Amino acid sequence: MADVRAALARAARAFDPVSATPRLDAELLMAHALGCTRERMILAQLGDPEPGGFPDLVARRLKCEPVAYITKTRSFWTIDLAVGPGVLIPRADSETLIEAAVAQFGERGPTTILDLGTGPGTLLLAALDQWPHAQGLGIDRSPAALAMARDNAERLGMAARARFALGDWARGIDARFDLVLANPPYIGTAEALMAEVRDHEPGEALFAGSDGLDAYRAIVPDLPRLIAPGGAAIVEIGSSQGDAVAALVAKAGLVPTLRRDLGGNPRAIVALERIDASTHI
Repeated sequence: MADVRAALARAARAFDPVSATPRLDAELLMAHALGCTRERMILAQLGDPEPGGFPDLVARRLKCEPVAYITKTRSFWTIDLAVGPGVLIPRADSETLIEAAVAQFGERGPTTILDLGTGPGTLLLAALDQWPHAQGLGIDRSPAALAMARDNAERLGMAARARFALGDWARGIDARFDLVLANPPYIGTAEALMAEVRDHEPGEALFAGSDGLDAYRAIVPDLPRLIAPGGAAIVEIGSSQGDAVAALVAKAGLVPTLRRDLGGNPRAIVALERIDASTHI
């Protein structure tokens, strides 16, 4: 029987044609099969026998099933989220929104947070973990996503501070929030996607009309009434959508600022209230 080290090497070679991160995929699946953390596996268990369930996990990945759906978890910012079919898998690029919020608010942080299109609670729960004094509301049109978000909040000890509700973006919300977050669908319907995304993740969380801008057209006009004085809205964008979304934000009477992800790609627009210079004379 192969040991963990040899099984990892074999799986990584097999994943090379179907994954951009074959070794990482193999390590995450192996740690899941062993019932330990990836770090524990690398430090102490590479010489252990290959667990019996590992080949089945490899077979699922070779059919382009996302690793996060197989392991039922995904790390994001400072938290681990339970995920599964029917919800968008959190991406590291989306951490750009939390980084932008930290840059905007610093340690004082926002007190109230709204997350539009919360999915499994990704942005809201990461922000609440960053600022333990804050509370927030997550909105989604998917009952399955909301059920997972509530479960994540309970497991992370945030159920008392995080509320979730079924809704269509900001329709029917009449409160104001210090921080409004949104990672809406922004892929054009004709754009090509990797099989693991196209065939497994929910289309309603991915596609937004022919140009990928439909969700912004629905969300951005409501931002001025949602942002509390001194607050901010931060929305994720596709890498080619900075100018288009910034124009929508400016048309709504807010001031847009582009934020880039760690790869240097446009990733978020920060929207702030426009300051009238005449009020400071």
